[in-house]
Amino acid sequence: MARIAGIDLPRNKKLQYALRYIYGIGFHTAGEVCQKAGVNPEIRVEDLTDEQARDIREVITRDYKVEGALRTEITMNIKRLMDIGCYRGLRHRRGLPVRGQRTRTNARTRKGRKRTVGLGKKAAK
Repeated sequence: MARIAGIDLPRNKKLQYALRYIYGIGFHTAGEVCQKAGVNPEIRVEDLTDEQARDIREVITRDYKVEGALRTEITMNIKRLMDIGCYRGLRHRRGLPVRGQRTRTNARTRKGRKRTVGLGKKAAK
């Protein structure tokens, strides 16, 4: 089993798809990594030699920010937006959609479960 950037890659998948299990690497970046390392992206992870895995590991650590470092950078960017009080920061702080989506309907992923207001029981006299 190949372990790259602290992630165990699935053995039975092709390399270009298996690399996507690493946070910060998508399909296009996985292809670039394979090309820079000189490895065929169609090869299965279980068929990788130690040298090929080492080459891939070197390319990723040298050229890309992945996993913990990337998560930290993204978190710090969001925190900076909230600290300076810009519009995007306010939306993050309130837990609302940041990129201009409508909120009258939908937006349930960001807003959470619907809470109905004003339909409570009347108090008995």
